[in-house]
Amino acid sequence: MALLDDVIDANGGIARWNSLSRFTLHLSAGGTLFSSAGHAREFKDLIAEGSTRTQSVRFTGITGGEQSGSFQPDAISIETIDGEVLQTWSNPDLAFDTGPQVLADELHLILFCGVTIWNYLTTPFLLARPDVIVEELPSWTEGMETWRRLRAQLPPDLVTFAGEQIFYFDENALQRRTDHNFFGMKVAHYSWAHERFDGVVVPTLRRSQTRRPDGTVDAKPVLIDVEIFDASFE
Repeated sequence: MALLDDVIDANGGIARWNSLSRFTLHLSAGGTLFSSAGHAREFKDLIAEGSTRTQSVRFTGITGGEQSGSFQPDAISIETIDGEVLQTWSNPDLAFDTGPQVLADELHLILFCGVTIWNYLTTPFLLARPDVIVEELPSWTEGMETWRRLRAQLPPDLVTFAGEQIFYFDENALQRRTDHNFFGMKVAHYSWAHERFDGVVVPTLRRSQTRRPDGTVDAKPVLIDVEIFDASFE
């Protein structure tokens, strides 16, 4: 597909991505989903390390720098910085049927952040997987800009919040927005301030807001706010 090819090339190319296996991020995350669950400070100024090939992320420095949290599809854990295991959750459930208040539980919070950060970082290369079905949609007008769109159907073995998502790309083929349903809400995740790290383009600012029926968004509340200060790949 021409649009997906342009997007992959603009973000560093599939050959470069396939040569990588690990990432390290210095980031902060916040927003009303964190503050309303009593975790306004837990994900500030921390390190996230993970695999580009499998869903795996470890956060170092959560809860004010005192703990680490690890996400994998079949296991969530919280440890001290020295490696003492404090809590574990085997075969976690992503259903979150009780809504965002479930994030008050720290294991749910690690699961939520692990899925969020891993999917943020691996897109758009994730869309080039052979088991992802993509379809180009009509363009979308965002302010004074025209963004091209892809609808993606993600495979059931990929841990994600929505099996179907819509991705928006600007005139430079950089990802600017993603739409899907989330906690019973319709949301739009905006991304901007793209920078190149080790040959891979990463949007360093992301913001999630609720989506109106016409596709526009509400300025408040800001559900999720992520800032990536630095990134490296190997």
